[in-house]
Amino acid sequence: MHELVIVEGILNAVVPAAKEHNAERILAIRLKIGELSGVVPSCIHEYFAVAAKGTIAEGARIEIEKIPVRIRCRSCGYAGELPKRRYRCPACESADFRIESGREYYVDTIEAE
Repeated sequence: MHELVIVEGILNAVVPAAKEHNAERILAIRLKIGELSGVVPSCIHEYFAVAAKGTIAEGARIEIEKIPVRIRCRSCGYAGELPKRRYRCPACESADFRIESGREYYVDTIEAE
């Protein structure tokens, strides 16, 4: 359900930005969503269709690019992607690592006319 709040935040960011640039309609919104963010893309699509009604974003495409989980291992120094459903360093099997990306979500670009 937190996706509804996220969609409202997206609309609160993109609609004023598009209007500021004299756009009459938003055609597409490109989002980047980290694999560990907890955001469910299908819910974003569903809630967006409802929340955008009556705004210049109504009918806009939502394009989502997933951001993989990247770590830095404190034990061996490995820096790179963490395989899905694996919670140990792929190089040394240590669980002592820092997550560097994969928890974030944000609007990357807006396409408008």
